[in-house]
Amino acid sequence: MPWDLVTLNSDTAQGYRNEGEVGIALHESGLSRGDVFITTKYSGFDGLDIPTAIRNSIDNIGTPYVDLYLIHNPRLAVPDIPTAWAEMEKVVDDGLAKSIGVSNFGVQDLEILLASAKIKPAANQILLHPYVYQQQAPIVKYAAEHGIIIEAYSALQPLTKEPSGPLDAPLNEIATRLGATTDQVLLAWTRAKGAVIVTTSSKKTRLEGYQDAGDIELSKEDIAVIDAAGALGEKRITARIGLRKFGVGVLVGVMVLGLCSYFGVRIDKSLWDLLLCSIVR
Repeated sequence: MPWDLVTLNSDTAQGYRNEGEVGIALHESGLSRGDVFITTKYSGFDGLDIPTAIRNSIDNIGTPYVDLYLIHNPRLAVPDIPTAWAEMEKVVDDGLAKSIGVSNFGVQDLEILLASAKIKPAANQILLHPYVYQQQAPIVKYAAEHGIIIEAYSALQPLTKEPSGPLDAPLNEIATRLGATTDQVLLAWTRAKGAVIVTTSSKKTRLEGYQDAGDIELSKEDIAVIDAAGALGEKRITARIGLRKFGVGVLVGVMVLGLCSYFGVRIDKSLWDLLLCSIVR
């Protein structure tokens, strides 16, 4: 399959509501169908089943087939993963997709799928960047062992949504030494982990810069430094999320106690213990 960092890839989904726009752009671009790799996803939107959803998707895009069709999330595989995957396999048999895969599937989800699959998933599209690498490492390893391509989305999130974190210093140092940009270094790290990168930008210069990241080779030391900074950032983000949840829990607890006091409702010990446990958790 022609997947690499510089492939012209249109990544859309039923749930994004942008398949029609992708079709218009493809038509107006003047590119032939074979010049563009089109991915779309089954998102369970409007309660549609897989056979109906894929036909709607190709009608929206205005193409007789898509190159890759994904189940957007394991919870959408209803009534269960084996049944949903059998429907995905029929999509290939019917010529509506050249390849099929999944998105956001974990190790256990893929184990269930592979136990009955006739067609192995071509790809698993997951969130992947240094601040989530520790939690995603098992699925990255499992996919590699079973010949399933990992597609990484939000690879640049540490720069776009988590700036001024532990990654800033090593990325800046490596970028300066290699004559690259920090986003190129981050993309090179993602590629070094064996993942295909799914990213976008509205600026042509940035897209060209992303393509140039394919020429950057990080040393083992560079990757190790980024891994270490990513692990530190992951701990900080996890702690921050935990504190936020705790704060919300305390607020909810105070409100419940206030309402109970106002209405003269007495909370017995078992219910109070349950409330405390929910706040701590």
